[in-house]
Amino acid sequence: MLQERIEGKWLDCFRRVFTLNGIGKGTRVAILSETQSRPVLVQLSDLACHDLGAEYCMIQMPTPPQIAPVPVKSTGTSWAIQQNRAVIEALKLCDVIVDCTVEGLIHAPEWPEIEDAGRTRLLVITNEHPEILERTEPKAEHGPKVQLGIQMLREASQMRVTSKAGTDLVVDLRGAPCGGTAGFGTTPGAVAHWPGGLCLAFPGERCVNGRIVMDVGDMNLTFKTYLTSRIDFTVENDFVTAINGDGIDALHFREYMEAWDDRNAYGFSHVGWGMHPGARWISAAMYDKRDMQAVEFRALAGSFLWSTGANQYAGRYTLGHFDLPMRNCTITLDGKVVVRDGVLQGELAL
Repeated sequence: MLQERIEGKWLDCFRRVFTLNGIGKGTRVAILSETQSRPVLVQLSDLACHDLGAEYCMIQMPTPPQIAPVPVKSTGTSWAIQQNRAVIEALKLCDVIVDCTVEGLIHAPEWPEIEDAGRTRLLVITNEHPEILERTEPKAEHGPKVQLGIQMLREASQMRVTSKAGTDLVVDLRGAPCGGTAGFGTTPGAVAHWPGGLCLAFPGERCVNGRIVMDVGDMNLTFKTYLTSRIDFTVENDFVTAINGDGIDALHFREYMEAWDDRNAYGFSHVGWGMHPGARWISAAMYDKRDMQAVEFRALAGSFLWSTGANQYAGRYTLGHFDLPMRNCTITLDGKVVVRDGVLQGELAL
């Protein structure tokens, strides 16, 4: 286990990333955390804001009770604010929320209201050990290619994903909200997370069909594990309708899904690919699970990422959630190859 203490190199890193996110003298910042947050991330955020001259406050919420039928991890849906009106109104007055909650506010129920107030942007410091954040520091030069990938998604009508393992998935992108982040944003409503480097789309209703075959070595980020056996999924009109496989991975997946007793847990949330040149697939073998939120693997350059669970654009809400990055896939947009066998192509190549 690595030591979680203030290191000068990590404080330097936080200062650089905060500066990239437009935090400086006079910027109104709220550092939002909860009682189960990783203390070193809150402390580094505090010191970085101080050093940069921000006008900042620190808001800590009690971590709410666990009410789900199974453990909930890496969802991007923090319940820490718990509809507290004083906290919501305070956050609406800030320029930046530095989000140190355990799960993050990206899909939190309070974020749309805060975003609609028209002032606040969000920087999610994912619940990683600082060494992981150090390795995956967002850089200004990452921005243009991530933005290019997002624009390519916005202009496409169809995504198709194939692999030698048997994946053949078709996604109708018409009207799908598209986004992503290189890990920084400076305009009101911007959502950034660190690690960053992701281009994604949220398909609408009845837009995703086909087959996904996750192979040995692909990742289940909710469980923070590499697969040791294949899982074969059938997808019909946005929903996983069959989960086949003889190994422990398919068994765990089925049992976790069944525990929710919620059809929406089987629905598609988002699809996309990773863009971070510093993310490494092997990293998960080097850390204890408590050291990782595993966001690095969502951002691995050339990986195909699909997710089950909440999709507000398709009218589906649930806490049941999986993030599932896959290697060695080929992704096309309207027939144009953007990722071939897990490697970014053309203008997106690193």
